[in-house]
Amino acid sequence: MHPDLFYAKILLFGEYSVLLNSMGLSIPYTHFKGELSFIGDDKYTDRNFAKRSNRELLKFLNYLIDNSEQYEVLLDLKSFEKDISKGLYFESSIPESYGLGSSGALCASVYKKYGIHPIGNSKKLKNGEIIHLKNTLALLESGFHGKSSGLDPLNSYLKVPLLIHNQNEIEQVSLPGKKFGEDSAIFLINSQKSGNTEPLVRSFLANCESKEFLSLMEQELIPMNDQCIQELVTGNADSFFTKLSELSKFQWTHFKSMIPANFLDLWQEGLQTEQFWLKLCGSGGGGYLLGFTKKYCSTKDLLLQKGYDIVTVYENEK
Repeated sequence: MHPDLFYAKILLFGEYSVLLNSMGLSIPYTHFKGELSFIGDDKYTDRNFAKRSNRELLKFLNYLIDNSEQYEVLLDLKSFEKDISKGLYFESSIPESYGLGSSGALCASVYKKYGIHPIGNSKKLKNGEIIHLKNTLALLESGFHGKSSGLDPLNSYLKVPLLIHNQNEIEQVSLPGKKFGEDSAIFLINSQKSGNTEPLVRSFLANCESKEFLSLMEQELIPMNDQCIQELVTGNADSFFTKLSELSKFQWTHFKSMIPANFLDLWQEGLQTEQFWLKLCGSGGGGYLLGFTKKYCSTKDLLLQKGYDIVTVYENEK
């Protein structure tokens, strides 16, 4: 993987439940990526996008300078400021407000280039180093758009699947995709509208103040979520798809307000036919929906015939 490119992330499992300290599983998604670059005469790019990105970086820098007691030990703010004045911007294909970690990739790239004694992005990092790195990147991303868990920039920075056991234990893993059948796949469906994470997360946390709702999350959602992750990581296909079906049905029942209304029927069709299963990708409300199937060829044909915009995340070749 190119050292200066930082990829989108997909949280396969753990949306919302990680806020309650469940397990999570995220992967780098190389189809969408970004890198720091400079606006210049020899640069063939969308000039308006580059200028807007440069202005966003300047806003970010001003926040860092205003809170310099926190950030001057993490970043070389003078070099960062100098480069922004020279036209630094983040050249990116990662859709914004789509739950794919666009700001996480940006923060990872800034830390890599301007970090003071940055932690290396090695596959040999110990858990303590990974947690320290996550906390550092969380502090950076919180300067970009409020509170951050640090998981998005961490995934983008390390560029490997991450198994989140809890907030203090994260493991770099590989996924045994071949065990799930030769036509199995993970895919995204574009809802054609952007989502807005902050109000949805705020609403979820407000709901958790109800003992009944919190109990439902702790007694049903978290065990279901954690079992999906465990079965996926260990390569138990049959039990994985059984648990995935339960999780998809749970979200259809209890997270309806986070599913774009025009996808509710398709979601239910997947549950009834067992040809595919849908779940939220990130906070929902828009962006992408995440799909899983054992029969990608026929599922893809079906969804394309219905006019959906499909992006493949992972597929086993037939």
